[in-house]
Amino acid sequence: MKKQRYTENQIMQILKQAEGGIPVADLCREYRMSNTSFYKWRSKYGGMDADLLSEMKAMAEENKRLKRMYAESQMQNELLKEALEKKW
Repeated sequence: MKKQRYTENQIMQILKQAEGGIPVADLCREYRMSNTSFYKWRSKYGGMDADLLSEMKAMAEENKRLKRMYAESQMQNELLKEALEKKW
């Protein structure tokens, strides 16, 4: 997985600067990023604060854990089905 150049806290600071009135082109030049990156960040993180960001991270981790648990239970289920279908 590609490592991000900016942390989520840095992204939030950049977005707050843009909300404060600094032109997007100046921010992009200062932080050496593209306009596309800025607008993607704004669509993803726009209107969030630190609390919502940490909650979103926690929910993502919980979702990952639940998906892993589901995949393991499905695999066990398939193994049991195969074992029961065999004729002894």
